[in-house]
Amino acid sequence: MRDAKPIFKILALLLIVLALFMLPPIVLLGLENDPDLWAFLKSMGLVALVSGSLLAWTWGAPVELKTRHMFILTTLSWVAISAFASLPLVLGAPQLSFTNAVFESISAITTTGSTVLSGIENLSDGLKLWRGLMQWLGGIGIIVMAIAILPFLKVGGMRLFQTESSDWSDKVLPRAGGIAKASTVIYLGFTLLAIVSYRLAGMGTLDAIVHAMSSVSTGGFANYDASFGIYHDRPLILWLGCLFMLGGALPFVLYIRLLRDSRGALWQDQQVRGLVWLLVTVIGALTLYRVAVFAESPFEALTEVAFNVISVVTTTGYASEDYTQWGPLAVTTFFFITFVGGCSGSTSGGVKIFRFQIGVLMLVNQLRYLVHPSGIFAQRYNGRPLNDEVVRAVIAFTFFFFLTVAVLSLALAALGLDMVTAITGAVTALTNVGPGLGDIIGPAGNFASLPAAAKWLLCLGMLMGRLEILTVLVLLMPFFWRK
Repeated sequence: MRDAKPIFKILALLLIVLALFMLPPIVLLGLENDPDLWAFLKSMGLVALVSGSLLAWTWGAPVELKTRHMFILTTLSWVAISAFASLPLVLGAPQLSFTNAVFESISAITTTGSTVLSGIENLSDGLKLWRGLMQWLGGIGIIVMAIAILPFLKVGGMRLFQTESSDWSDKVLPRAGGIAKASTVIYLGFTLLAIVSYRLAGMGTLDAIVHAMSSVSTGGFANYDASFGIYHDRPLILWLGCLFMLGGALPFVLYIRLLRDSRGALWQDQQVRGLVWLLVTVIGALTLYRVAVFAESPFEALTEVAFNVISVVTTTGYASEDYTQWGPLAVTTFFFITFVGGCSGSTSGGVKIFRFQIGVLMLVNQLRYLVHPSGIFAQRYNGRPLNDEVVRAVIAFTFFFFLTVAVLSLALAALGLDMVTAITGAVTALTNVGPGLGDIIGPAGNFASLPAAAKWLLCLGMLMGRLEILTVLVLLMPFFWRK
């Protein structure tokens, strides 16, 4: 167990951060004299007790992490934080079952946005704030993970976006740490800008704070069962939502470059251009479709389509309307764009746009080889050569992603879920989007009625999707645990 001490020492520090995040709801509930105050005080005390015990046990242990440690720590930290974050939901007014509370917290921390709650507007202000804070905390965790951890672990082609050499050493840590700190500052600034913008657009103060946190983190939790449908008649708020969801889905490293020295950093990036063109194409096509079929005004159609398409592509999961009522073409389109996701190094989930772009490059080169078998064709992405390691990682991730979708869908169907619910439930969990399709888990429904076993399977899917599949999968391999 001594070899595990560095892991548990860092885990204890992360739990302390989680406990500190419980302070804002405690202050708010104290000011309102709400009974949920005691739920948060008990939860904070328990988290502090566990983290303190872990720190005492690991006191003096050096933090020297090997590759094996990083795989374990990455998965264990997300599981532990999600589990402890669920305590206020069990002890507070909703008094959710352990299964439902863990589902809700994992959905929040992974910024998925699926929910088992109904009557959300009737929750205490402290619990509303806590749901937003969990997503906000998960969002910054995702950025740090994508910048500092996953490239080092060579997961899913993320090495393409490494910030320094491949060695996990003292000289690299300051570089990765500096970028992570700068990203955190930008993330905080983006959130404050969203709060002010939403407030000026007419949202209440608490709504502005929670929706800002869930927009920038591309999490999708709202303070109402109707999600953003509550602002259906206020297009300015919907367009602000589009702006902040898209902002969260772009690479935060590029924001650093943009602020420091490169005005064209965003548009010069191949990921960003690909994402923008995809959004323009899909939004344009569905807007024309709605104008032609439903005879809507162009601006109204554009507003609703843009908001919901950006929400799904960026894996936020808000809904301003039940888009499953838009007709077969729209439903099919939403199913396919669920897979896409935003850019690497952002808060978005999904397959990520860069993997689709690399897949297209590989396809084009393969077609060239068919015509010119002896030819030599360079593969480049964002001006850098694609080495075999990155290509292998992208292929492996893509294969295991769709294999996991198939296995998870079959497992959900075996529990009695209908085909649409099973397939779209598996997809939305692994892509961290939030709502699926159909009457049960569609944008107008929630996940409360699913069997407990299905919720645990979806929890596993949300974690695997957030941790890029392979990070979790490697822990299941016997050779990982051999010395």
